[in-house]
Amino acid sequence: MAQSYEFYCARAEEAGAAAKAAKLDKVRERELRAQKTWLGLAEHARGVAEERAKIVREKAGAIETSEPA
Repeated sequence: MAQSYEFYCARAEEAGAAAKAAKLDKVRERELRAQKTWLGLAEHARGVAEERAKIVREKAGAIETSEPA
């Protein structure tokens, strides 16, 4: 299963909600750390997706320029 930006953002939102609802300090801190990690993973996934799209565009451009007219 490929993890997407949306997946990671959803997990970050869940961790944020859990932190907000936490009654114990340690639990709140754990959930805030989890939220920060999920957001980092989301940004990484976004960057990877953008890079893949760029590579696809470049390959498509290379194919178009190499085709005979």
